[in-house]
Amino acid sequence: MSLNDTPRGERMHIAVFGRRNAGKSSVINALGGQETSIVSPVSGTTTDPVYQPMELLPVGPVVLIDTAGLDDSGSLGEQRIRKTNQVLSKTDLALLVIDAVQGVGEFEHNLLQNLSVKKISVILLLNKVDLLEEHGDGEEPTVVAAKVEEQLHLKPMLFSALRNTGIKDLKAAIVRELPRDEDRFRLVGDLLNPGDLAVLVVPIDKAAPKGRLILPQQQTIRDIMECDAVAVVTKEQELGHTLKMLGRKPNVVITDSQAFLKVQADTPKDVPLTSFSILFARYKGDLPQLVRGVRAIGRLQDGDRVLIAEACTHHRQSDDIASVKIPRWLRELTGRQLQIEHAAGSDFPAGLGGYSLIIHCGACMLNRRAMLGRLEEAEHAGVPIVNYGVFIAYVQGVFPRAIEMFPSAMLAWEEGLYH
Repeated sequence: MSLNDTPRGERMHIAVFGRRNAGKSSVINALGGQETSIVSPVSGTTTDPVYQPMELLPVGPVVLIDTAGLDDSGSLGEQRIRKTNQVLSKTDLALLVIDAVQGVGEFEHNLLQNLSVKKISVILLLNKVDLLEEHGDGEEPTVVAAKVEEQLHLKPMLFSALRNTGIKDLKAAIVRELPRDEDRFRLVGDLLNPGDLAVLVVPIDKAAPKGRLILPQQQTIRDIMECDAVAVVTKEQELGHTLKMLGRKPNVVITDSQAFLKVQADTPKDVPLTSFSILFARYKGDLPQLVRGVRAIGRLQDGDRVLIAEACTHHRQSDDIASVKIPRWLRELTGRQLQIEHAAGSDFPAGLGGYSLIIHCGACMLNRRAMLGRLEEAEHAGVPIVNYGVFIAYVQGVFPRAIEMFPSAMLAWEEGLYH
């Protein structure tokens, strides 16, 4: 991926839901202007969710998600419905498609209730209005729409994917309904002024992708550039030499978490120091909650279950951070015999109550709603949660320096000292 690409985790997620053959895939294709999703009169054509990135002005980059029908049946149908429900956790805006001829059923009522509980905005589409005269009882589309509104307490938009009618109004509605994130933290840009200097420490080892930087590093560089600050990138072995060459102290040093010990030793104590993963903890989730979770490490007992969760799947190296390093550090620090389990990708366990601690990755591949959803699940289950950067800073003795830049995180840390 290039520095100009917008990763999926940074795009607003617009998911299309509805019963089988309601026209969800046709809506996706009409919005995207191309046939990305397969369209067929056969019910259940869409199996796994289909993701389609697109630009939607003036919002910018979004991703459209086509889902399987909520009324699917059989064992495969149950799996498809489970995957569709997983999409809810990452949805910023839902489009609920209703077949104008088929009408409203329990599926629409149940989905709307679920969306309401999750506080997800929804646009109701009455699709296939062109078929009303052929298959309906002769009622005008506006009359059918009024009945749907009475049943669901939400006014539907008239739409025909076949005739490409209603697309302009739908795009305008999407722009109005998408959440506004003007006040949301940037990765690091809100902490820098034009002309400031940020030094980024990027190890190049056997786990680093050939010929490119990993996503958190790319995004941090771009964020620094967008606030008119200066980014200098170096390896951990070259940090001391780099700082001497600069002729001035940097405003911040940002490191890969696994290089914390070396970087802390070479960074002057009056220079703020943090990690890419901690920046993502603040950007994608709730840094104070993750900091509070650190206290649970010292309370672990023999036999406790610990979940290590990653937002993506990848080929594991011999010294993989999730399966090798973190378990080793955790056992060395606590001296306990722990049951360590792993989850990757979208397979975040439904029941968290049996865990004593969750250690989550930086979530660069999740959008913010998805990560916040996981944090809410952990909080609801009463399970402490940390992320890789917070965990590694703690076990390597870099706390509280690694979070001193963030007052709310420091407050959470200091409160924990007295409880």
